[in-house]
Amino acid sequence: MRWHYTVAAHSDVGTTKNVNQDSLTVKVANTIYGEAAFAVICDGMGGLEQGEVASAAVVRAYEQWFLRDLPQFLSRGFSEETLEQVWFRLANDCNVRVAEYSREQKAPMGTTLTAVLLLGGRYYITHVGDCRVYVMGNGMEQLTADQTYVAREVALGHMTPEQAQTDARRNVLLQSIGTVNCVRPDFLRGDFYDDDTFLVCSDGFRHRLTEAEIYDYCHTSLEGMEWFVENRLNNSHYMNGRLRYIMENIKARGERDNISAILIKAANTAE
Repeated sequence: MRWHYTVAAHSDVGTTKNVNQDSLTVKVANTIYGEAAFAVICDGMGGLEQGEVASAAVVRAYEQWFLRDLPQFLSRGFSEETLEQVWFRLANDCNVRVAEYSREQKAPMGTTLTAVLLLGGRYYITHVGDCRVYVMGNGMEQLTADQTYVAREVALGHMTPEQAQTDARRNVLLQSIGTVNCVRPDFLRGDFYDDDTFLVCSDGFRHRLTEAEIYDYCHTSLEGMEWFVENRLNNSHYMNGRLRYIMENIKARGERDNISAILIKAANTAE
């Protein structure tokens, strides 16, 4: 199979904050295993000074890994288990650097981390915190689990999802880059299929939307992108427009946080 990816990304400071503490990147590159797509979103710790410094530093580290280290990694023979180990070390290298900088500046800071690699019909995710990855095809599935106090309580049956939405501790993270001694990222992997769309988003993107609304806004609106090709309009341009439209709706509903999202649409181009 030959895979091709159409991508879009947008970040908005929101309606009340002066600084956008979210950072993101999305890249597509040709490899010896075919085209690869890579997306990262980091949400600087809300309320902590220089959260934007932490998130930008971690995004930059993972972007450099994709551009510089991945080709060498693939040339030695791809291994899912080795990828998990490499990403574990990278997360903890970032953890040490952010913590050291925080101590030097005497300014507490931290960040979440969620990265997605699409390669050869498989997805790979490393995840720390409460940004999310969804895949949208015939339906919609949340691939990541929030690493928050309330998500853990819901999983244990101590709290209902409705209680979690209004609980004062809903933003309390169980771990983040730069604030713990050792980071233990979740590592997820699985297959994806032709016309699947991946959404990577910060928590500000999904607070005011139901999953049904996210699906309708993102996936349903992208199903007719072939029309834009025929009319000489760029798919990425249309996808970016969708993200901007969604974020304006989110702000109109009263979202106060920074809002960030990445869309990756996968297509099997093999004849």
